[in-house]
Amino acid sequence: MNTIIRKSVLGIAGLAFTGGVFAGPIAAHAEARPVDAKPVAVQADKPDAGKLIPHGVQGAQSKIDLNDEQVGNAKAIIAATKKAGLPERAAVISIATSLQESKLENLGHLGEKNDHDSLGLFQQRPSSGWG
Repeated sequence: MNTIIRKSVLGIAGLAFTGGVFAGPIAAHAEARPVDAKPVAVQADKPDAGKLIPHGVQGAQSKIDLNDEQVGNAKAIIAATKKAGLPERAAVISIATSLQESKLENLGHLGEKNDHDSLGLFQQRPSSGWG
């Protein structure tokens, strides 16, 4: 190891050690104050339409017609989230992600058309550690 680098590393380590030695006794004498804990809602009730759309529908709503394959893939996602013991919201997020990534179509390797190696409903890339 280079002498300058070695001296720099040892100097930094020495400063860190010295700071810890002096900070310990100082922190030990610090005054502890109780914290007022306030209850936090962990699970909310399912919202109704009035809470979700408080001002009513503001124009035309989009919709998508799904073919049999897409419906089957959505059902498979729901089944997988249930099997994993995940909440309903996990299925909603998973289906929304799949709609965005592949339009709920189980895409295979399409070469340059989809990042060279993106696969499946979620377009995961095995070369990047996914899928």
